[in-house]
Amino acid sequence: MRRSRDFLALTKPRVVLMVLITTSVGFYLGSESPPDWLRLLPTLLGTALAAGGTIALNQFLERDVDARMERTRRRPLPEGRLRPAEALAFGVAIAAAGLLLLLPVGPLPFLVTAATVGLYLFAYTPLKRRSSLCLIVGAVPGALPPVTGWVAARGEFGIGVGVLFGILFLWQLPHTLAIARLHMEDYARGGIRLPPASGGLSVERQTVAGCLALLVAGLLPTLIGLTGQVYLLGALTLGVGLLGCGVLQALSPSRGAARRVLFASLLYLPTLLILMTLDKA
Repeated sequence: MRRSRDFLALTKPRVVLMVLITTSVGFYLGSESPPDWLRLLPTLLGTALAAGGTIALNQFLERDVDARMERTRRRPLPEGRLRPAEALAFGVAIAAAGLLLLLPVGPLPFLVTAATVGLYLFAYTPLKRRSSLCLIVGAVPGALPPVTGWVAARGEFGIGVGVLFGILFLWQLPHTLAIARLHMEDYARGGIRLPPASGGLSVERQTVAGCLALLVAGLLPTLIGLTGQVYLLGALTLGVGLLGCGVLQALSPSRGAARRVLFASLLYLPTLLILMTLDKA
């Protein structure tokens, strides 16, 4: 039973759940007629397995980093509860199974998910130890799940899915910067080169810039006719609230201010996705 829990922990179920939520929203918004729920099921199952396998492989690749960081040293691999070979085999097996399940859904969902897996493991993961640009690179695979949902429903790309991608991409900037600010000493111990640990443009200014860009991007779904006026008002309110938290952090940097930005970002995204779903044009 403990080993089963450890294998499940390798997949970070809460992260996978968020991936599935964004995939579902992309599928619903991309559906031009009543959604084909039977098509959604293999899309979600394949996405869940691919995401869980990718996260497990990431933990395999970063097991030495995790062992040096306080927030990650109790994971199954650093503590020795699972062997690296077991994590590798498990991650490869379920990621491959997820991709294979997406093949019958269509070539585009398969290719988008394969790109997500590849970018996360072979671009973002190694870059974390080399450059703070990992923040930008890592936001790309993090923003692709709604694209998978959209192309699974519609079979093509479009301006709507570009806007969804942009919102998810920009949301990750203040969200990740807040986490990095809260754990900058831990990231430094692990050799992770996120902005607070590696210098350069201040994290506060980056946070404000990200919040401002997200505020603008959050209004675009209504402007392109994807959502209605209720969504527009909600997106404006959420965006201004998150930007306000970012400005307060910039004016008076502190752990408490970073926590406010993190909390605001965690409130922003699910609320925005709910509004998109309820007020689809």
